[in-house]
Formats: sequence, structure tokens, C-alpha cells
Amino acid sequence: MANSRSKSATAEIAAPPLTMMAVVAPALGWLIPGAGHLAQKRWIRGLLLMGCIISMYILGLAMSGHVYQPNSGEVLDILGFIGDVGAGGLYIVSRALDYGQGMIQHATADYGTKFIIVAGLLNFISAVDAYHIAIGKKK
Repeated sequence: MANSRSKSATAEIAAPPLTMMAVVAPALGWLIPGAGHLAQKRWIRGLLLMGCIISMYILGLAMSGHVYQPNSGEVLDILGFIGDVGAGGLYIVSRALDYGQGMIQHATADYGTKFIIVAGLLNFISAVDAYHIAIGKKK
């Protein structure tokens, strides 16, 4: 009897409740960096994430960093694209305005490319954090 009780307790812990905020917060956080936290009234964390991610992305573009396209077949280009698309709305806007498509001609452009990729990866982590806050796993 005690064994069946512990199995049901672990089943309840393993399946977090799916609320509207658990869906909206990570999606909004991916599209607009930090917005998933702001939607949950985590003002300081949301503003810090928003400032860091947006400034890293803009600094990367200012250093003539490369924004990867989805149609390349090389492994490093695919990984760069995954990192870039993590920036969400920033990636969409930069692709629409054709930013970051120039040839890398100096060393700072390579650093700029890494800034853009890291900003996207940080935004992925931020969206996951917003999800964990929404389901109550983290405060």
C-alpha cells in the first residue's frame, strides 16, 4: 500500500500543471527577450535579461557579425542558425532588414557573430526559465 502511494506521488510531481501562463510565458519570452518574465511580474529579472540579450545582439550586429540563414548544409552553419534563431524577434527583424549578411572581413566581425549566437542561446535559456517559473518549479 505504501508503495502504490509513493508511485502516485511521483506521478503527480512528474506532470506539472499546464496553465495558460506555462504556454504564453516561454513563447513570449522567445519572441521578445525578457518578456516572459515581465508577463509574470518578475520585473528585475525580465529587464536584466532584456537589456543583456538585446545589447549583446545589437553589439554583435555593430561589430559586423554574421546572421546565419536556415538553408545552409554545413554543420557549423546549422548550429550557428540554431543559436541565432534563439534570439526570436531580434532574429526575425534582422533577417527582414537584411542585417548581418556582409562578408566577415576583420576579426571583430567574428566576435560579433559569437555575440549574436550567444544572445540567442541566452534567450533560449531565458524562455525555459520563464516556463519553470510559470509551472511553479522555480521562484
